Amino acid sequence: MILALDAGNTTIHGGVFDGDELRMQFRRTTECSASSDELGVFLRSVLRENAIDPTKIMGIAICSVVPEAMHSLRNACFKYFGVTPFVLQAGVKTGLKIKYRNPLEVGADRIANAIGATHLYPNENLIIVDFGTATTFCAVNKAKEYLGGVIIAGLRISMEALKAKTAKLPPVEIIPMHEALGRSTTESIQSGLYFGQIGTVREVKQRLIAECFANDPKPRVLATGGFAGLFEHEELFDAIIPDLVLKGLNIALGMNS
Repeated sequence: MILALDAGNTTIHGGVFDGDELRMQFRRTTECSASSDELGVFLRSVLRENAIDPTKIMGIAICSVVPEAMHSLRNACFKYFGVTPFVLQAGVKTGLKIKYRNPLEVGADRIANAIGATHLYPNENLIIVDFGTATTFCAVNKAKEYLGGVIIAGLRISMEALKAKTAKLPPVEIIPMHEALGRSTTESIQSGLYFGQIGTVREVKQRLIAECFANDPKPRVLATGGFAGLFEHEELFDAIIPDLVLKGLNIALGMNS
């Protein structure tokens, strides 16, 4: 079995694959100060709680946008699983042609999403929207060329910015809204967060289609990330795949084994 770990700015999203089957998923808060022992004990414990024997983990794949967390995470994998982890980074096989001016700038999580998407939908143009700490857009054409993307503030960042930079606006629960008109401060913030993301997604999506795929077949638009499920009834996407990054990691490990 394979353990896949996506170390993001807010959470570590993990999952265990048995072949292509994702057996279980988990999340824990990303803590740069966490020791390898804390992480190792957590990982073994969460596997056992989900009826998976930690000794059955034969490989570990990691992508991270938090360099400070990598030392402890690598050591935890080696000490508690006896495995040297595969890290998705520059120089490994991805099956993609990165068209960024500086390919090293592309986040490993975005590459993992693109790997997963191109294997699920081969020979198709794709736009991938990832609702995480930031909301990111990636454009990948049917030739598996990673063309570039867009990065905007995510839902939680936007909410925390309102709280931090204003005197009286409170933190709120991030939920789907059915009406734009808020009848309280909380509802008004929730509406702004929710419909603000929807409006941004619609605008950016149409611009990417016009700029990248004007003379090509219309791209398939995919959503992923922790907040993607909030928008399942908004008809913004062709598919919502919350575990796309983990699928990409599992495929990348196979490509580099």
